[in-house]
Amino acid sequence: MSDTLFELPPPVEPEQRPRIKPRPRVLTPNREQVELRAVDLEGLLPMDHRARIVWQFVEGLDLSVLYDSIQAVEGGSGHPATDPRILMALWLYGTLEGVGSARALDRLTGQHDAYRWICGGVPVNYHTLADFRVGNMALLDDLLTSSVATLMAEGLVEMNRVAQDGVRVRASAGAPSFRRRQTLEECLKEAGEQVAQLRREVHEDPGAASRRQGAARQRAAKERQERVARALARMPEAEAKKRKQGKKEEGKQQARVSTTDPEATIMKMADGGFRPAYNAQFATDTDSQVVVGVEVIQNGSDQGQMAPMIEQLEHRYEKLPNSFLIDGGYVNHKDIDEVSEKDCIVYAPIPKPKKSQRDPHEPLPDDSPAVAEWRRRMGTDEAKEIYKLRAATAECTNAQARNRGLQRLPVRGWWRVRAVLLWFALAHNLMRMIALRAAQVAATA
Repeated sequence: MSDTLFELPPPVEPEQRPRIKPRPRVLTPNREQVELRAVDLEGLLPMDHRARIVWQFVEGLDLSVLYDSIQAVEGGSGHPATDPRILMALWLYGTLEGVGSARALDRLTGQHDAYRWICGGVPVNYHTLADFRVGNMALLDDLLTSSVATLMAEGLVEMNRVAQDGVRVRASAGAPSFRRRQTLEECLKEAGEQVAQLRREVHEDPGAASRRQGAARQRAAKERQERVARALARMPEAEAKKRKQGKKEEGKQQARVSTTDPEATIMKMADGGFRPAYNAQFATDTDSQVVVGVEVIQNGSDQGQMAPMIEQLEHRYEKLPNSFLIDGGYVNHKDIDEVSEKDCIVYAPIPKPKKSQRDPHEPLPDDSPAVAEWRRRMGTDEAKEIYKLRAATAECTNAQARNRGLQRLPVRGWWRVRAVLLWFALAHNLMRMIALRAAQVAATA
């Protein structure tokens, strides 16, 4: 008799039982949940973070010109303005980090802790950032002068030797935007007709489009008309350059100017190609590697730029360097005569003579006393050792600017380009100031 009520199936051997693999336990994302976070902006960055250093530097600047221009005052109406110190610190820090776009800087203020810390909860937008970068060139120029003068007063910058070098930077314009005179005149006529038509539409039917859209279209057409007018105004200069080069005004040889950036010029770049560009000039103190002078020119050649830079330094600091180091592209006998009259010694390589048997350091019969002295000087071992400092300073400054994003200019127009270069100079000098002061403290400790 069975011990069970029903018959049981025969037992299954252990090795015959089916093996079921258990499911792994994982944490899956739930992006619909609501999180409440307590964020301490002050605790986001370490005490030695670069953003804190930039803010400390900006707090010491005299920005009274910017504060005086703010119309919203205590006890009055109007929305409060963004603190100019925030905008100044954002652009200085962004320049050091290689951020050259106002829209990119705007995004970072909401995504990156360092930029959020600088803002401190104050909202900014790309339009305000873009206007601030190029709208205060006079202030930036004064800040460069005052910051270098402060370092000179502290004994960190002596400006005994200054090296100058140029770097060609791609302009924000394409080669197809360069047009001949006849095409520019046609474009100017079309732009004028478009502006007049938009004005008639707004006057006859204000409800045809929203007020904002209509204003934007009219503003864009007006800006295009102004750019074409500036291109035509620069056409005589381009035509004179063609005639000086001995090129016939026929077909492809006709002078052209860009309708996108009329101040840009086609230049030969470092890779051998020809593109629209500006020639950025930096003058750097050889001992401290501090940028003491900034200029931008519309010519691909550096020749003739030494004397204007010397005048700029004299105007800025009421002092001239004892010696000036330049490469062969700057060599100009007239400039050497002019600079030597100011008791400034020029160090520049001697051009290779046409006759191989002639000693390049031997003065020529028609050389002025200053040029003859320059030739003899560059033949000495002392001058050769001094000239080696040029590459270690001027070219180093240009390389650091390249690494910080000075590859292609994000703005158009000579005035705006110079403002961008001043931002690079101020950011560069800020880091040099920190290094120089740290070295001074270490030396006196």
